Amino acid sequence: MVKNVLYLSYDGMTDPLGQSQVLPYIIGLTKKGFHFHLISFEKPDRFLDHKKDILKICEDNGIVWVPMLYTKRPPLLSTVWDVWRMKRKAFSLNKEHSFSIVHCRSYLSALIGISMKRRFKTAFLFDMRGFWADERVDGNLWNLKNPIYKWVYHFFKRQELLFLNEADYTISLTTAGKNEMLTWKGIKDLNERIKVIPCCADLNLFKPVSRDSEEFLLGYLGSLGTWYMLTEMLMVFKKVKETIPNAKFHFLTKDDPKIIYSEIKELGIQPEDIIVEESDRKDIPFKTRNWNFSVFFILPCFSKLSSSPTKQGELMGMGIPVICNSGVGDVDSIVEKYQSGIVVLNINQLNLDELLNKKFDKQTLRKGANDYFSLIKGVESYHMIYEKIC
Repeated sequence: MVKNVLYLSYDGMTDPLGQSQVLPYIIGLTKKGFHFHLISFEKPDRFLDHKKDILKICEDNGIVWVPMLYTKRPPLLSTVWDVWRMKRKAFSLNKEHSFSIVHCRSYLSALIGISMKRRFKTAFLFDMRGFWADERVDGNLWNLKNPIYKWVYHFFKRQELLFLNEADYTISLTTAGKNEMLTWKGIKDLNERIKVIPCCADLNLFKPVSRDSEEFLLGYLGSLGTWYMLTEMLMVFKKVKETIPNAKFHFLTKDDPKIIYSEIKELGIQPEDIIVEESDRKDIPFKTRNWNFSVFFILPCFSKLSSSPTKQGELMGMGIPVICNSGVGDVDSIVEKYQSGIVVLNINQLNLDELLNKKFDKQTLRKGANDYFSLIKGVESYHMIYEKIC
């Protein structure tokens, strides 16, 4: 019997995140006998550019995609409006399809999921993706000195406990996040209803490509937004330049290059030593083929205990060692377990001899990625949970 699932995401499928961390799992689960309706919120410009691509992926895999346009302004009220629209659409679809499971990506979607469980007895999967309310505060998006944001923050912290207690199952991206939640007051039997599934990587795409240059390249992959410590990463490059004068720093990002070039001016790094370009997801393995290391420093704050950087599994899959900081989810423990890079505790104490002389084998790194970040394993974990709660 086909089991109907409603997947709710406030992230768009035309965004890179939707293409790497939503669609691959759903495609895998459709092959296990589940039939999906997928509601997502799309940024208007990206929707125009990529709608046909996502529609084809969904049609080819029997997924019913229900895109809705994301509302940006006014702050807070636009989000309330979007959540109301998502709830109305979810309830309408449920009348026709009687969903067995509502799979909720993060907190806004979970507001609808808990309502569907209470009203329709639908199994509720809380795929939390991180401590969302705390991320908004740690990222300076919600200023708790503002009474409105303070009220909203405390509202979602109360809802967070309800989600964890009422969900049939919860997904945490990290063991560090899971262990933190198990210490919270008011949590009931969570250890029996929680599983850690990191941000998995499509290792059929992210695989090693042979080098064709001896030039030393430090690489950075992805956005440079709220959490990423650009200044500190550039300082690492500056130290590398002291030992390897011809080294270059290659950024693959869709963000405005001006962000990078304004920062290097302050640090005395020459523009000709920086390469910035965009890349479609499918081209990343080729464009990173000559990277000696990839660096990512993420602000180590409370909310980041629950974060699993998507790029970590992708870089390991391509055989690229990482230079990263500690205190973010399970990042440093994964690096240590699989010998997949170097964890920097203090930039001023960075041991360049260790960095430059340590040998990393691409296939060994890839083997570690297969062990920890395999999309196949991720799909199997979700399948087990689906069967358990369906």
